[in-house]
Amino acid sequence: MVSALRLRFLIMGRIAIRAAVVEMPGGPFHFETLAMDPPGPDQVRVRLHACGICHTDMVMREGALPTPFPVILGHEGAGVVDAVGSAIDDVAVGDHVLLSFHSCGACGACHDHQPGYCVEFVPRNFMGLTHEGEGGIWRGDQRIGSNIFGQSAFASHALAHRDNVVRIDPDLPLDILAPLGCGIQTGAGTVLETLKVAPGQSIAILGAGAVGLSSVMAAMIAGAGRIAVIDRHASRLDLARTLGATETGDDLGSVEGLFDHIVDTTGVPALLGPAVEKLAQRGTLALVGAYPPGGCAIDPSAIMSMGRRIVGVVEGGIDPQRFIPRLIGYYRDGRLPLEKLIQRYAFDDLHTAFAASESGAVVKPVVVMDRP
Repeated sequence: MVSALRLRFLIMGRIAIRAAVVEMPGGPFHFETLAMDPPGPDQVRVRLHACGICHTDMVMREGALPTPFPVILGHEGAGVVDAVGSAIDDVAVGDHVLLSFHSCGACGACHDHQPGYCVEFVPRNFMGLTHEGEGGIWRGDQRIGSNIFGQSAFASHALAHRDNVVRIDPDLPLDILAPLGCGIQTGAGTVLETLKVAPGQSIAILGAGAVGLSSVMAAMIAGAGRIAVIDRHASRLDLARTLGATETGDDLGSVEGLFDHIVDTTGVPALLGPAVEKLAQRGTLALVGAYPPGGCAIDPSAIMSMGRRIVGVVEGGIDPQRFIPRLIGYYRDGRLPLEKLIQRYAFDDLHTAFAASESGAVVKPVVVMDRP
């Protein structure tokens, strides 16, 4: 017997999904059954297996970004395609995929294979911008905020887009690789693509979260010489050493000498002045954290006189379609041991997983919905 609600969904071409919804800024997650439209021409519907938890999810949940409420968050999704739009001919039902951020595909940054600097990055990723003909998610006649980072993956299913769907081999573990779509590619891409760390160069990484520890692994891949990691959590510094850090400390003053590169993942403005002072001549400081508005104390003469540089970095400055397969190659080779960062949680334990991430108890929580 088909229920009246399910019959209505079938008539409209919709499916029933289970999602974790946040009603208002600062609110908790609550699980409910919603209706999902069929995919639009350039959309891909994915039955999700896992989703990583990223610091940006926390920022959006608190309302610090222009996110529409009520909303479904989650932007490190991984799963199996179960429907494709009419304009898509290179992704098929049954494909295993990782989901990343969304971009327009038409601006100069997108043409340069740096879609993290897309002119529509904010509306497409933080605001869940949708276009005519694209499917959405509904609670009765109310449209629920979704399409966050082109996916909204804290759910049983997501509507993604061709540009932010990356096909992977079906033998690969979706739960371990899910975080490649944001946090891991941000840290690794900053080191390998934006900074292009050369063999023997020195690097200091401020913050030993998922982005910082991914930077450590990437520095090892690049053949860096000194790899210093700064953090206040002793357990994370221990983990950083197992991943390749040559020295650790709880502040920049605890490590000796200057560095060719410094990566700040903390978003703490007070650290930037001391970081500039720790740069070698012609050294580069990469700003990767989520910084509050307002100034910080940086001496311009300390930058100019030494030929130092400061560069902002979004999503590692990479193209997911090109870079995620490269990261998968490093994972297969054992040079990107993601399993050392990850702890799995059932989807129903999303609150617990979020709390573990917020407290720093777990580097990269991953919620698992079901088996692929």
